[in-house]
Amino acid sequence: MLEGKAVVGETDMLQKMQQDALHLAAKALDSFDVTEPTEIARFIKKEFDRVYGPGWQCIVGTDFGSFVTHCFGCFIHFQIGSLAILLFRGSAGPENPAADKDHDFAVKS
Repeated sequence: MLEGKAVVGETDMLQKMQQDALHLAAKALDSFDVTEPTEIARFIKKEFDRVYGPGWQCIVGTDFGSFVTHCFGCFIHFQIGSLAILLFRGSAGPENPAADKDHDFAVKS
């Protein structure tokens, strides 16, 4: 299992949720070839939607940039070998900026 080889870059998730993300990524890599990043992303996203509720987004690849707004406690970016995985629950942002519980992260893989 590749779980031990994952390197977490940025996250604000609780440890349990991080472990779930790493475990699902390892499981996806056991089921799909590294050349199938869309299938890996779909697998991780659908499982997080099922377990933690809808609204999750997952990006998988070897070279991408991003700037996303996400719900507090719902962001992780990690590497497994040359493959980068970005998983977050999206947010449109609050109507009242003073009540901002969302966070922005920029990552480059």
